[in-house]
Amino acid sequence: MKEVVRKEIVYDLNKLTNFLRCWPKCNLEELKSLSDHSIEDVALHKNIDIISVTVLIYSLYKLLPTLTTNQTVNDLLTQLDKAYNSINSRDLGKYNSYMKISFQIVKDSHGEVREHLQDVLHAARIKKGTALLEHGLSIGQAAGLMGLSNWDLQDYASKTVALGVNSTLPIEKRLKSAFQIFKV
Repeated sequence: MKEVVRKEIVYDLNKLTNFLRCWPKCNLEELKSLSDHSIEDVALHKNIDIISVTVLIYSLYKLLPTLTTNQTVNDLLTQLDKAYNSINSRDLGKYNSYMKISFQIVKDSHGEVREHLQDVLHAARIKKGTALLEHGLSIGQAAGLMGLSNWDLQDYASKTVALGVNSTLPIEKRLKSAFQIFKV
């Protein structure tokens, strides 16, 4: 793993564990902000480990209010601390093992979460794939990085302003400007 990628994962895990330590007193928007930050890492480095951290952060942003016990959050925090320490000491095997356990804790924490986790993870990949489009990646690249088909990503992205026209000018002014450009 490249050192810059490892440092980004360390940063994200540090922020995530600090957030979980103060949950539920923390504002959930802080976790959303971390999720948005981590997508920049995905766009920049295109690394599967960063993608998995990003999906976990986004999933927790969506699911954390539904986790019913403090024990679940504590168990998750324990595993994420171990993942953080492992990647800090460059032990990627242990890091991957702790991340897998972290995903399993989230999945096992609540019946509804268990039933809908795949949907949430799929939605997270689609949402993050759309954000990759905003960072200049093609649909094929973004879909490939997020483990989606081009159709999945294209269907969602076409309904957002990421690929649409987001203009505040009235259509008459836009048409007049276009006519001027093409000398019509």
